[in-house]
Amino acid sequence: MKDTIHVSKENYLKAILEAEAEGRQVIPAMLAHWLEVSPPAVTMALRRLKRDAYVQVGDDGIVRLTDKGRETAYRTALRHHLVERMLGEIFGMEWHEIHEEAERLEHAVSPAFEAKLKEKLGEGGACPHGNAVLPERPEVRKGRGELPLAEAAAGQYTVASLEERDPLLLAFLHKNGVGPGKRLRVINQNYDQTVSIELDTGSAILGRPAAEAVWLRPARPSKSM
Repeated sequence: MKDTIHVSKENYLKAILEAEAEGRQVIPAMLAHWLEVSPPAVTMALRRLKRDAYVQVGDDGIVRLTDKGRETAYRTALRHHLVERMLGEIFGMEWHEIHEEAERLEHAVSPAFEAKLKEKLGEGGACPHGNAVLPERPEVRKGRGELPLAEAAAGQYTVASLEERDPLLLAFLHKNGVGPGKRLRVINQNYDQTVSIELDTGSAILGRPAAEAVWLRPARPSKSM
């Protein structure tokens, strides 16, 4: 578990913004889980963020960003996105190693360096995990034909993107041959909520947390599978 020294104001605000973008209602327990901090640490952080007018906490316990908090959160999310793209596109760093590195570097990016990154990379485009600056609501993704691996029927797919919040999960997916742009075949949704898949590198069985983190789009059958 991380301590409060390593979880900054920007980390909290970015987590709230990302959760809101996914259509979630943000409560302190969720922030404790996402940021790997204790509930008392979240309580203290939210008290400071509320005092400084970055968040509001309603009578229902839902945490919401103020305009000031949303602006700060988006700037942090954009810097994270740009750093991830820099590490992947310019330095060739492996996609499964990039997120944690960007978490550290995003706080050191100056406005001048951020401007250079925007000039070099542009503000659009996907990060090495296939994601935009902010996540999208599941219903939006499903509306354009994407779906999580946990809900995919038997058939052939291409990995559209991966949820990148958990570095250990990214390492696990990489080890099993699942990555952005990779083709896979769903063999079966099993009774124990695991999913049997086949890739160019062989077969694998993923548990539900991993399968929910992998978003797919239908693909034409590959000759090699």
